Amino acid sequence: MIKQDRNSSGRLLFLYELSDAHEHLGNLLKEASENSDYSEEDLRIDLGHVYAHLNRAWYRRNLAEDFPESEWDVATQFPGDLDPVA
Repeated sequence: MIKQDRNSSGRLLFLYELSDAHEHLGNLLKEASENSDYSEEDLRIDLGHVYAHLNRAWYRRNLAEDFPESEWDVATQFPGDLDPVA
C-alpha cells in the first residue's frame, strides 16, 4: 500500500478511485430506492461502474504513478489476487 509520505501522486490516484466508487455507489443507492423504473440493466451498468473503480483502486494500491493507457483494461478487471470475503 502506498504511504502518503513516500508517494503523494500515486496515493491521490488510489484515493480518487475509492472516492469515485463511493460517489457512484451513493448514486446507485439513491436511484434504486427512489426510481421505481430502476431496472436490472441499470443495476448492471451502475454496479459495473462501481466495480471498475474498486478494481482500479486495487490495481493502483502499490503504483507510484499512473498506469499507462495500455494497462487500462487489465486494471479495470476483477483482480485475480483478491479473494472476496462473504
